[in-house]
Amino acid sequence: MRSFIGIDLGSTTTKAVLMDENRIVLGRGITNSRSNYDVAAKVSKQEAKISARFTLFNQALGTKGGADRLLADLERNFRLEQFLSELKLLEETCENYLDHPRFKESKSGLKQVLATVFKQIETEAPAIYGPGADRKSDFFRDIAGSRFMNIAESAGKQAGVSFDTILNIYDKSIIDIESLVHPDGVVSRQLLSGLSRALKEVAGVDVSEVEAQAALKKVLDIELEESYVVGTGYGRVRLPFPKEHIRSEILCHGMGAHMMFPGTRTVLDIGGQDTKGIQIDENGIVANFQMNDRCAAGCGRYLGYIADEMKIGLHELGPIAMKATKVTRINSTCTVFAGAELRDRLALGENRADILAGLHRAIMLRAMSILSRSGGVSNEFTFTGGVAKNESAVNELRKLIKENYGDITINISDESIYTGALGGASFAHRAAN
Repeated sequence: MRSFIGIDLGSTTTKAVLMDENRIVLGRGITNSRSNYDVAAKVSKQEAKISARFTLFNQALGTKGGADRLLADLERNFRLEQFLSELKLLEETCENYLDHPRFKESKSGLKQVLATVFKQIETEAPAIYGPGADRKSDFFRDIAGSRFMNIAESAGKQAGVSFDTILNIYDKSIIDIESLVHPDGVVSRQLLSGLSRALKEVAGVDVSEVEAQAALKKVLDIELEESYVVGTGYGRVRLPFPKEHIRSEILCHGMGAHMMFPGTRTVLDIGGQDTKGIQIDENGIVANFQMNDRCAAGCGRYLGYIADEMKIGLHELGPIAMKATKVTRINSTCTVFAGAELRDRLALGENRADILAGLHRAIMLRAMSILSRSGGVSNEFTFTGGVAKNESAVNELRKLIKENYGDITINISDESIYTGALGGASFAHRAAN
């Protein structure tokens, strides 16, 4: 099967979209961008191919009763298999670091702590990936890292081992694990094992075990031929592609927004490092655009900095801001000065939710300025990028558009973060045909 892939290398995450010859999206993949862009591109592409296998498996099951439940259970159990495999590799890598001369005196204690930590995480894994489990992240580093820190601190105290030393070993090891791209054979085994787990759990499905295994094996035998790959994004110059396979973020976000919502005329993309206001025509071709300068104020990096200052997760900013009773006026969206202003306002006793609401409004005011310079907001308007998942940012944006432009159709997709990669895949399809 011929496939066409777009890869959007962002400053925070790297996304990939895989479509078939009919421009139908079969799979999407996402991973941390890391410091190794080559690896990030490969991992996101592999994740998109895995997602495509799920789509094809679903098609193979057809309309059989309970097929959707089986697919959901397969995805969940595959992720469990994937997690356990990477956890084992992480444990082996950590243990290998113990052979370094600097750990000679404490090797025995460190080995004991690591064994305790990894055994407990392995025991917890089925619950982490259980039905209805609430995971704050799907990235291995985030899930394993969070549990590792919590367990290692107490285990280290009991064994009389420095937590900083354990943390140092983990930090070195996780980088090695994140740089691995698993061979297709390993992924196939994990999918088959995940199916076996799923079939033991699911009930009331009109698919026999033999039928399900045969369907999955048939899907795994399909070769997803990479007919053309296009790269884009903040880090596109670092992508391992020839120059002719690179497209600008502006073009890809414009085309991606058009593919998601054909009536789109104005696009706002707020990514990790920059903000873009884009005007497109009825064919998704860019007519005009504006970007912020090199400063990351008002972007995902800025929000990440604020979350770090408050010692909360990035995903918590929006929900907390939505609890505000008023919107605090923020004087600066500069990443350098925002931390100081934040600390000063908290010290004065101002409500945390009110401050965060003010920060979100300040970000959206900055975005509105960029949109205005690009040509304003026309009907329909599409909001893309990771910040489109922040409910407070969306809320403030809707208010500002209403105040300045009246009743405009605002499009926000659950798949907004993949818009650039989708545009890239579309350009890949065009280039190959």
